[in-house]
Amino acid sequence: MAHPVRLRMLSLLTGASLTAADIARELGLTHANASYHLRNLLSAGLIVQAGEERIRGGVAKRYRYDAERDRERDRETMMSEHGADAQRALFAAVANELIRRTAVADWSIGGSMTDAELWVDPEVWREIRDRVSQAGRDLHDAARPPHTPGTMRTSTTIAMFRMAES
Repeated sequence: MAHPVRLRMLSLLTGASLTAADIARELGLTHANASYHLRNLLSAGLIVQAGEERIRGGVAKRYRYDAERDRERDRETMMSEHGADAQRALFAAVANELIRRTAVADWSIGGSMTDAELWVDPEVWREIRDRVSQAGRDLHDAARPPHTPGTMRTSTTIAMFRMAES
């Protein structure tokens, strides 16, 4: 999943079910490249097939990202022996994706960023983490297909975790 194209695909598939051709057009990829990455995401259980449609005598599969299913998988992964390594690899990929996104950012309407290494009461941290997690779920639920009239393209990245004692 940590491939930058796959991260972008997951974002696109949050707001709509799309075909490989739709994704290829949106991301400027070849159809073969889009199909390759979709197969990898599907085999990893990160996306689901969301139907088929007839196009010019052929059948195109539509895919979508199921954020709730992914959250459940993340909880299981974190409990595995390789969970921490997988999370670190994902964070590295997301950091690179943030560099790409900020290059096309429109700061004219403002934004928000917080970065901190803090010591806080555990209960306060859990409450804030839960509110931020809910905001992330709300954003996923509000996502619409790319270029939907009346919407704007946004970037949201959230990472909160307890740090080990040093």
